Amino acid sequence: MTLHKEGIKIILGGLIFTVLSIILNMVFLFDDFPVIASILIGLTLFILILITQFFRIPKRNKTYTENEIICPADGKVVVIEETEETEYFNDRRIQVSIFMSPLNVHANYYPIGGSLVYQKYHPGKFLVAWHPKSSTENERTTMVVKDESGREILIRQIAGAVARRICYYGELDASVLKGEELGFIKFGSRVDIFLPLGTKIDVKIGDKVQSRLSNIGFLN
Repeated sequence: MTLHKEGIKIILGGLIFTVLSIILNMVFLFDDFPVIASILIGLTLFILILITQFFRIPKRNKTYTENEIICPADGKVVVIEETEETEYFNDRRIQVSIFMSPLNVHANYYPIGGSLVYQKYHPGKFLVAWHPKSSTENERTTMVVKDESGREILIRQIAGAVARRICYYGELDASVLKGEELGFIKFGSRVDIFLPLGTKIDVKIGDKVQSRLSNIGFLN
């Protein structure tokens, strides 16, 4: 397991804060109020551990099949429905949404390989990630990958009430690989993918999925 580059400055800041907190508690509180000092020290250590685990990147290896759609994010499947996608396709698609809690790994990955034919960042609100309007009103980044057969999948990173920064790394018209990292969302949010009608879906609502390991379905 490694730590994500997006977390290095935050973890270092948390480490400095923790060390200073321990020193101050030991100097000013521990002799007179040992219980309070111990609680405060334990709390700062706990927060540092939470922040560190949030930016973890576990080692995952899997051999992918040609038409397989891999999961772009860790989390829980909260939506599977046919809906109208209005930003790029302007037609009916199958939407699969994955909610990421602060305890999940928050790196995101391309579910298929191909060419990055569309990418756009949208500033917006910070509604809770499970809100029905979060997909269209929250801060978000939309990208579309077209494979060699001309099939397209839309991926949307969505900020939530806690997440305040979306990071995305792809360059328009660049070739991307299935399972390659596309970005990172800091501190909890959600990822939507929009698939062609007729796509075989292999997950159900409530499933806990893992990026790069879990299979969302298969393209026809």
